[in-house]
Amino acid sequence: MASDVVSAADADVVGRVIERIDGGRRPDQLNNLLVILAHTAHPLAEGALHRWSTQPPAGSGELHLNALSYAHEGGWTVGPDGSRRDLCGSTAYRWIMRETPRRADGPTCPRCASPLWTAADLDTTEPAVSAALAHTGWSGRLVIETCHFCACYTTLYSQVTPAGVTTWWTGNTWPSYLPNTTEPEDPPALAPVPGPALPSPYLASAWTRGGSMLGGRPDWIQDAEHPDCPGCGQPMDYVGLIGGADLDDYGEGAYYLHLHQPCGFAAVNYQQS
Repeated sequence: MASDVVSAADADVVGRVIERIDGGRRPDQLNNLLVILAHTAHPLAEGALHRWSTQPPAGSGELHLNALSYAHEGGWTVGPDGSRRDLCGSTAYRWIMRETPRRADGPTCPRCASPLWTAADLDTTEPAVSAALAHTGWSGRLVIETCHFCACYTTLYSQVTPAGVTTWWTGNTWPSYLPNTTEPEDPPALAPVPGPALPSPYLASAWTRGGSMLGGRPDWIQDAEHPDCPGCGQPMDYVGLIGGADLDDYGEGAYYLHLHQPCGFAAVNYQQS
């Protein structure tokens, strides 16, 4: 879907989509129509998703989500107080990979013993970082560390502070199917640094080299997957995407970075291409 085109839909277009859903003539199209409405992020769409969350339209029985949960596909959510919160920013910068030395005495993953990977080291004193993270409310240094191997199988959380302190969250869990590794794996000897500003927040690519992006909107390979904050249960804000193609000549998939400033949690998840 061309999300940047859909997001520009006016009230007339949004109203027609809502009428089509309310008419119930093509319940087989409900999933796609809800995704379209979510991407418009229009106030009319927000009101309709609210209404359908308690009065489901025809075809809802075939869906795996409540209507209001489709908001995540469009990069926003509705908080406990009923107010809307954007999960993504409108400003984006290309993320450029730079070689970085591996620390010999750094922290390791408690499960596989692989050295933790610094997926991001950002500081809002830099104008680009401040602009890209404006929607998160974060101020200060943000360091996000994760296990590059285990994050491919489960969302991994860390606790972060504006002083740049990052701590592995002891509540992290792993799925039972996670393969046993015979020995620790070295993380990428690369770290992203902000590059040039991009003309659109929709230019991330999880598929191609050069597609890594700080801020803006994620290029989900599968469905939208904004993790819930382990502190309060609310969806976390999106920080950026690191494409596997930017980490290795044969790399694939993408790592997605997230933050919830009020609770001081960061998260990394992965989708396979």
